Amino acid sequence: MRITIYNRNDCVQCHATKRAMESRGYTFELINLDNDPQAVEALRAQGFRQLPVVITDSLSWSGFRPDMINRLGPAQRAVNG
Repeated sequence: MRITIYNRNDCVQCHATKRAMESRGYTFELINLDNDPQAVEALRAQGFRQLPVVITDSLSWSGFRPDMINRLGPAQRAVNG
């Protein structure tokens, strides 16, 4: 599953979301909106008004949402072989 988290440097909810994802073993891509103003406009056009914005293959949400993180299911571990 691909997970993308849009965040900002000074966002408390962003840091909480990142920690929650890491503690559950998820791998994700971070996109820092402080460095990408065009992404801000794209997220606003999609209706997001709060950070972080989390987008997965099948879900998307904004804000620190432990309930949504729990809906992702078990993290997929890389298998060496």
